[in-house]
Amino acid sequence: MGWKETDNKLIRRGELILDPKYLENPRKELKTMNKNKPGRNYHIPNSYIQLLAAIRYIYGMPYRQLEGFTRALHRLVPTTPNRADYSGIRKRILRLPVDPYNELKETNEPVTIAVDSTGISVHKAGGWIERKHGKKRHYVKLHFAVNVETHEVVAMEVTTDERHDVESLPALVEESVRNVRVVRLLGDGAYDSSRVYTLLEDRGIEAVVKPRGNSRVDRGRPARRRAVELVRSLGYGGWAESVGYGRRWAVESAYSSFKRVFGEHSLARGFENIVRELVGKVSLYNLMVNG
Repeated sequence: MGWKETDNKLIRRGELILDPKYLENPRKELKTMNKNKPGRNYHIPNSYIQLLAAIRYIYGMPYRQLEGFTRALHRLVPTTPNRADYSGIRKRILRLPVDPYNELKETNEPVTIAVDSTGISVHKAGGWIERKHGKKRHYVKLHFAVNVETHEVVAMEVTTDERHDVESLPALVEESVRNVRVVRLLGDGAYDSSRVYTLLEDRGIEAVVKPRGNSRVDRGRPARRRAVELVRSLGYGGWAESVGYGRRWAVESAYSSFKRVFGEHSLARGFENIVRELVGKVSLYNLMVNG
């Protein structure tokens, strides 16, 4: 990708955040949302709540400031709702139905995914973590499966920090194969486990996992033994080049981009709300990647 194309892609991301559809007359959408709805009707459409969620996640804006943003926006664009209090905005954002994979490009091509995890700070939820685990923990783990060609997140999971990466892999694989046709998986030494090779072999997915330094050639699945033998004969660098292991850095690149846009922390309190926030951020990330 050339510099001009990169510049245009970054500029386009700003346009995506403030899509005109969020500011259009909300009557039609509200009519659909309120049809057969029990209780009090909605007066703010979901599309506008999506805009407010994007502003909150990208700029780290507290809910009270977000209410002020809606007032200023209404003065500039009178068709936007003018009755948005911060408590109602919070409830609507947390209840917003979000599909993090809605913006994935449709393809039936074979896909290679790279998997890894990273820490997300949750210092605002420190009290909850201490009560739940009996000791202070200030981060959760965000697990990604990333398409190495497009850098889209095709699967994600959020866990507490004591969850090992291998334990989260089955859910990532299941989610990935629902979204794309996975034929290959790249993972670092944390995934060097017979459980991983068995899981992938049963799914017909080729495993490209970095063998641990003390790996033996007389144990494990045949694919794992072949990887160990190849490392011993070619050296780590030769093995990595021969199997295309360097493409695993797509997941590191995705984490880097994700944290540059959204920061390295969660704004929410409580595990369920942290998960909802990160799902929303991944949805925005995929929208930006494909914008």
